[in-house]
Amino acid sequence: MKKFLLVLTAVMSLIINAQAQEDTSYNKFRFGGYGEMLASWQNYGLNRWGSTKGSSEVKHAEISIPRFVLALDYKFNPKWILGAEIEFEAGGTGMALEIETGTGSENGEYETELEKGGEVALEQFHITRLFVDAFNVKVGHVIVPVGLTNTHHEPINFYTTFRPEGATTLIPCTWHETGIEFFGSFGGGYAKFNYQAQVVAGQNPLGFSRYNWIKGGKQGFFETDNFTRPAYVLRLDYKGVPGLRLGTSMYYCHDAGQNCDRLITFNSYDPVNVKIFSIDAQYKNRFLTFRGNYLCGKMTEAQVVDRVIRTYSSGSGYSRSLNVADKALNYNFELGVNLKNIFNGGDKFPVIHPFAHYEYYNPQEEVKNGADDRCQVSYWTWGINYFALPNLVVKADYTCRRIGTDEMFGNTKSNYNNENEFCISVAYVGWFWQK
Repeated sequence: MKKFLLVLTAVMSLIINAQAQEDTSYNKFRFGGYGEMLASWQNYGLNRWGSTKGSSEVKHAEISIPRFVLALDYKFNPKWILGAEIEFEAGGTGMALEIETGTGSENGEYETELEKGGEVALEQFHITRLFVDAFNVKVGHVIVPVGLTNTHHEPINFYTTFRPEGATTLIPCTWHETGIEFFGSFGGGYAKFNYQAQVVAGQNPLGFSRYNWIKGGKQGFFETDNFTRPAYVLRLDYKGVPGLRLGTSMYYCHDAGQNCDRLITFNSYDPVNVKIFSIDAQYKNRFLTFRGNYLCGKMTEAQVVDRVIRTYSSGSGYSRSLNVADKALNYNFELGVNLKNIFNGGDKFPVIHPFAHYEYYNPQEEVKNGADDRCQVSYWTWGINYFALPNLVVKADYTCRRIGTDEMFGNTKSNYNNENEFCISVAYVGWFWQK
C-alpha cells in the first residue's frame, strides 16, 4: 500500500508541472485554437461493403475543413480557471434527436429535427481549481484521455494529414464527456509522473456497431446525458527522461445499458461492461520523432447488445449494424526525421520532416457470430511535413490501405481491393491573443 501511494504521488507531480508551465504564459485571458484544411485524391469508392471485392475502383477527389476549433482560458484568479473549446466540424451543421413521449416515456417515438443555422460541438467547458502540484480538480466537459490521439489531438501532434484511423474508428475522437477530473504531478529527476483520474458520463450500448465498435455509444443525442452508470478513467504519464513520454490509460463503464434513453431497455439482461486499455509512447530529439500506440477494448454481453438493437426502429438514429464485437484492437507507430538538424542546416534551411506511419485496427477483432473481414484494416502512409512556422504545418502524404489483413504481423494476402490516396493539408495550432 505504501508503494502504491508513493507511485500515485509521483504521477500527480508531472501533470501539475505541465499545467503550471502553461498557466505562466498568460496573466488573465488568452484566445486561440487550431484548424485543418484537407484535399485528397482517391482511387476507391465510398462503400467498402458494396461488393465482394470491397471498395470499387473509382477515381475521385475530395476537399474539406475537417475541423476549426476556437479555444479560450480565463483566470478568475490564480487558483480558479475557466477553459472552453468550441469545434466546428465539417462545416458545423448538425441535428438534434428528440423523443415524442406521448402518454408513456418508455414507448415514445423518435423524431429528428434539423437545427436552424447549424450546430457546433462544445468540445471542452470546465472550471479548474488549482490546489497543489499533486492534487487539482476540474469540473465540466473534459477530454477523455484514452489513447494517444485523444490526449494529443491537435494536428501538429501527428504526422499524417488525417487523424490516425484506429482512434477515429473504434472510439470517439476527440472524446469529450461531462464529469469531474482530478489531476496532478509528482516526482522529480528520473521519477517524474503525471496523472488524470475522471468520473464522466458513460456509454450507451445502443450506439455500438460492428463497424465502429463503441464510437457511436457516446451520448449526445439528447439534451442531457444519463449518468446512472458513469465511466471511470485513469491515465498515467511518465516523463522522467528528456524527450520521452510513456503513457497508459484505462477506461471502465459497468452496466452501460443503464445509460440508455429508454431506462428499462437492458433491465432483464446481464450487465454490459466496457473496458479499454491503452499504452502509448513518444520520443523526440533534435533528429527524430517516434510515436506509438496500442489500444485494446473488451465488452461483455455483446450478443445481448445485438439482440436489443434489433428491437429499435430505423428512425431511432442508431446504426442497427449487428455483430458487435467482444474485442476491438488498434496499434500504430510512426517515425519522422528532421532534415534541417540532420544536415545541420542554417536559418534559411526549411524545417522538413519526412515520415512513415503504420497502423492496424479492427472493430471486430473477436466476435461470436462471425467477423466481417472488411472491418480488418492495415495501412502504410509515407509523407512529408513542412513546418513553415513551429505551429503551422503543410502536410503531404500517400496512403496504401489493405483490407482483410494485418500487413505487418499477419497474412499479407488480401481478398479485397486496395485503397490508395494522396492527401495535402494545412494545419495550425496557437494562441492568437493573450493578456
